Amino acid sequence: MAYPTVSSPYGFQPINRIGGVPYAGSTRLIPVVASSAVYDGDLLELTSAGLCQVVASGSAASQAVGVCVGVQYTNSLGQTVQAQYAPSSGVTNVFAYVVDDPTMLFKVAMVSSGTTIAGLGRTAVGQNSSVILNSGNANTGDSKQAISSTTNTTNTLPIRIIDVISETATGSDTYVEFVVKINTHSYNNTTGV
Repeated sequence: MAYPTVSSPYGFQPINRIGGVPYAGSTRLIPVVASSAVYDGDLLELTSAGLCQVVASGSAASQAVGVCVGVQYTNSLGQTVQAQYAPSSGVTNVFAYVVDDPTMLFKVAMVSSGTTIAGLGRTAVGQNSSVILNSGNANTGDSKQAISSTTNTTNTLPIRIIDVISETATGSDTYVEFVVKINTHSYNNTTGV
């Protein structure tokens, strides 16, 4: 039986909590910085104004607060719209539905750079990785963020690899999708934003 091929990154998808409790759809509605495009699956950070935006750096210990799983905004006709993504212009009052549980695990694709899918073996489990900050797809509303195939033990990297997704392995020990958690979650930072 052939398994699906991962042809491009799709952002972060919540799957369950670190203890195995299934993801039940819990989110927090957080206002988005004005003129910021936000896509389903984007890793977000908090600003000092209490707003959220796509993480500014994929390799630094940013204040990642969670992952966007949809948005709400007011369009040019004054209608409230719930959507997959919010464009950077033509909308106001933008809010992101954010999976902000610091113990949440996510499924994500791995790339060598840009949107070029790459893979690693199980030796990547327990390593840390940076986020590749590709722009989202306005046609689908999906994020194109992914994790880097360059992994190491640097404690300031924002993503920890927890496990592999075996269903989309491209070889006996080559995986292109991984289970990850936010390593530098804002709620675990005692310094604050």
